[in-house]
Amino acid sequence: MTSEFKDKSLKFNLGIVKRPRHRGGYLVVLLLVFGAVFFTIFTAFMSFTITGSKISNAKLNSEQALQIAEAGLNYYKWFLAHHPDDIQNGSGVAGPYIVPFSDPEGDVIGEYSLAVDGNLACEAVTSVDITSTGYTKAEPNIKRVVYARYARPNVAEFSHIVNANVWAGPDRIIYGPYHSNGFVRMDGLNNSKVTSGQTSAQCQSLDICKSSPQYASNSTNVDGVFGAGAGSDLWEWSVPPVSFTGVTVDLSDMKERAVNSGGQYYGPSGKAGYYVLFNLNGTYTLKIVKDNKSKGNAWGHQKNILNSATTVGTYAIPSACGVLFFEDNVWVEGVVSGKVTVAAAAPDSTTDPRVVIVGDLTYANEESGLLLVAEENINIGLDVPDNMMINGIFLAQKGKFQRPYYYVNSSNYPDPNPDAIRIQTSMSAYMERNSLTTNGTIVSNGRVGTKWTCSNSWSSWYCNGFEYRYDYYDRDLAIDPPPLTPKTSDNYQFIEWREQE
Repeated sequence: MTSEFKDKSLKFNLGIVKRPRHRGGYLVVLLLVFGAVFFTIFTAFMSFTITGSKISNAKLNSEQALQIAEAGLNYYKWFLAHHPDDIQNGSGVAGPYIVPFSDPEGDVIGEYSLAVDGNLACEAVTSVDITSTGYTKAEPNIKRVVYARYARPNVAEFSHIVNANVWAGPDRIIYGPYHSNGFVRMDGLNNSKVTSGQTSAQCQSLDICKSSPQYASNSTNVDGVFGAGAGSDLWEWSVPPVSFTGVTVDLSDMKERAVNSGGQYYGPSGKAGYYVLFNLNGTYTLKIVKDNKSKGNAWGHQKNILNSATTVGTYAIPSACGVLFFEDNVWVEGVVSGKVTVAAAAPDSTTDPRVVIVGDLTYANEESGLLLVAEENINIGLDVPDNMMINGIFLAQKGKFQRPYYYVNSSNYPDPNPDAIRIQTSMSAYMERNSLTTNGTIVSNGRVGTKWTCSNSWSSWYCNGFEYRYDYYDRDLAIDPPPLTPKTSDNYQFIEWREQE
């Protein structure tokens, strides 16, 4: 082998030996690249895991904060059950009140802060507003805030409360809960519960059956709620009766608060009563209704016709106690601004004043509300609008809510009939009115009647009152009622709840 060949062979072999060194450099680069990628992915994964854990913990603490805030509401509900008029948490000073919250093992895991505000009318607590802010010890910056209004439920929870057998005809459309302590014949349309305090009876024995041919000879049993109405899925009977003694107003207390707690009291007028006209600007104009006698009777007084009246003055509705108490009959209409209660009662007398609605009763705004109380009847007058609207809570304590049967011919309805009033022939055009729309609640000791039918041996037809009636339930009155609105229970409840941002 020549030296030249050896040199070439050596160079070739050396070349083979050097190639693996170049490949090793590539592997290092690849390792570095893949290592960086893996590290980036690992770091991102760990960051995602940590972030997810933080979000999960934040959600957990947020949910715990909400539960703690609700615990604050429940605590003050318990506190008020034992101290009904205490809105200062037993401390005698204004809040907020910081209360620690413990888990079942007794460890303090958070706190709630309570802000309590009592709503007063005539120096009486009507409701309590509670705002509770909850947060955990681990994350005190994560807060949840809930608000609730705590009050005893009142009559405005219902569209009707009646202490007698009732009949809702096929033309009736009723929105909101409808209750009677007697039997309910529901031939109309209801979109909420219809309840009765009765179980069952023979239909023939009920006054609401006798007046109709299809039931007059029916001797079979009917349930507490029966009839041809389409909403029977919402009918219930044998429910606990609503205590009518409980829902009626303590008139002596109302009188005392009108006299001594910032309201307005008016004694007997010496005439046919008082006329109250509510004005849009939050005032009311007061007049005394004259006694125009005819054959020993006060024609305007007895016939629900407002003939003439003498102006007393125009006054602002009292702000501290929006109660107008009259120991006489009251004639009323107008536009109500604010929360107002009007009572016609003589609690220390044998007379039972009544209220006559002589025109529309509407509201100036959404914050307004009216409670109209009569010791006897609440009557709708004769010469009222053809399409009438009345807003409010209408409570006839001993009598009934009605539009009496107005007639001309005395041979049909003798004067002693309490639901029939003879009128002059010149007023006969007012006997029939087109529609009555009621927004609110009717509380009546006797059976409600605003439409009358006449009949002969073969048919019956509308002949008096309002041909069409529309009844709407006003939830705002249940949440924020007028002063001294009667309650349906002595047990306080949360009537409004919401979370605040």
